[in-house]
Amino acid sequence: MSTQKSIISSLPPVEIADVQTRPSPRTIDIDKVGVKNISYPIVVLDKFNGTQHTVARINMYVNLPHRHKGTHMSRFIEILSECRRDISIKNIESILEVTRKRLHAQSAHIEMTFPYFIDKPAPVTKSRGLMEYICSFKGSLDANGQIDLIVGITVPITTLCPCSKEISSVGAHNQRGEVRVQVRFKKFFWIEDLIRLVEESASCEVYALLKRQDERFVTEKAYANPMFVEDVVREIAHKLGKDNNFTWYAVESENFESIHNHSAYAYIQSH
Repeated sequence: MSTQKSIISSLPPVEIADVQTRPSPRTIDIDKVGVKNISYPIVVLDKFNGTQHTVARINMYVNLPHRHKGTHMSRFIEILSECRRDISIKNIESILEVTRKRLHAQSAHIEMTFPYFIDKPAPVTKSRGLMEYICSFKGSLDANGQIDLIVGITVPITTLCPCSKEISSVGAHNQRGEVRVQVRFKKFFWIEDLIRLVEESASCEVYALLKRQDERFVTEKAYANPMFVEDVVREIAHKLGKDNNFTWYAVESENFESIHNHSAYAYIQSH
């Protein structure tokens, strides 16, 4: 074995071809190329607990001019490894800048989608349970060094149909739904506050844990506050539009209908 090692060590170094840097036979630039669906731990600021550790699905891309056949995929993973202790929205811009320089690109992009948990009390008994919300950070850095950041949230809600209530002698159908909101912003805001804005714009919010007293409260609150998906997106858009911190928003609401074999859907985007 020692003889074999000595023979190998005495061999001259072999130059390994860098195929990616070779020119492409097609003179077509690529807008985004990179890696997708990386599972990675990140740290998110938590309004009530300081920070929250979670696991994100991460996509990373750069642009690629036609003079290069491919990009160096391993460098994306290297960058994540170097930033592993401080991956958060606070340093997305620095991660993008490193990505752009390391891969000799004009633009860089990162997308993170992750579960976020809030310890939420029931409305009457105050029994506590962890509510899961799906959140996302999307960042892009262009050739001029301009950063574009978008924060997204997915919030479960309850709605009760105004039409069903109006035409029925007894009761009305209700359903669980999802609201998805994306925002651009001027300054820092808490994810919890945006989630709260959405929950207060539905017939009733959803809880992780409900006792009988809580279930009665939720049922009666929804019945007293009937809303279409159209009502939900309009209410949220109205509130976001009044907040000068949000420079752009997109709001969509989807009801998983309890009496129909389809979902009801509405979407609003600011201009």
